[in-house]
Amino acid sequence: MSAALPGLIGSAKALLLRDLRLLWRRRGDALQPALFALLVVVLFALALGGEADTLAKVAAAVLWVAVLLAGLLSLDTLFRGDAEDGSLEQWMLAPVPLGWLVGVRTFMHWATTALPLLIATPFLAELMHLPRGQFPVLMASLALGTPLLSLLGAVVAALTVGMRRSGILVALLALPLYVPVLVFGAGSVAASAQGLDPIGALLLLGAGLVVALVLAPLAAAAAIRIALN
Repeated sequence: MSAALPGLIGSAKALLLRDLRLLWRRRGDALQPALFALLVVVLFALALGGEADTLAKVAAAVLWVAVLLAGLLSLDTLFRGDAEDGSLEQWMLAPVPLGWLVGVRTFMHWATTALPLLIATPFLAELMHLPRGQFPVLMASLALGTPLLSLLGAVVAALTVGMRRSGILVALLALPLYVPVLVFGAGSVAASAQGLDPIGALLLLGAGLVVALVLAPLAAAAAIRIALN
C-alpha cells in the first residue's frame, strides 16, 4: 500500500496539471457552464416578473435546475477529448487503476463546473430573493448534490464515449439519474421553508454521494474498457 500510494498521488497530480493547462488554453469554454447557469436564473427572474415574494417561493428550485443544466452542458466532453487523442488508451496502460484516473477526472469536472457555481450561489440567491434562513440548507444540498451529479454523469459519459455526436443521448441517459438528486436537493430547501426538518433529504444525498464515490469510478472505468475494445 505504501509503495502504491506515491504512484496514485503522482498520477493524480500529473492529470490535474494537464487538465488545468488545457483549461487555461480554453478559458472561454470553461466559463460557459457558469454563464449558462447565470442566464437561466436571470431568465427565470425576468419571466416571473421580478416580484420578491414570487421569486422567493421558487428560488431554490430554480438554482438547482440551473446547476443541473450547467453540469449537463459540459458532460459530453468529460472523456471525449481523451478518447479522440488516444489518452484513454494510455490510461488503460498506466500502472494505476483506471477507476482512480476516472475519479480524478470527475473531480476536475466538478471543480471546473459546479464549484464556481457554488461560489456564485450567494449572489444568485440574492438575485432570486431567497430567504436568508434557507441559505445554509441550500448550500449544504448543493455541496452534497453537485459531486453526486458529476459522478453519475461520469458513468453516462463513459457509456457514450465511443459514439459520435452523442450530446442529446448523454442528456437523455443522465436526466433519469439526475432527477432524484434534484428532488431531494430542492426538496430539502422546500422542507426548511415549511418549517420541517431537512436533515432526512440531506442524509439521503450524503448516502448517495458515498455510494457513488465507491461505485461510479469503477462503473465508468468498466464502460470505458468496453467502449475501447
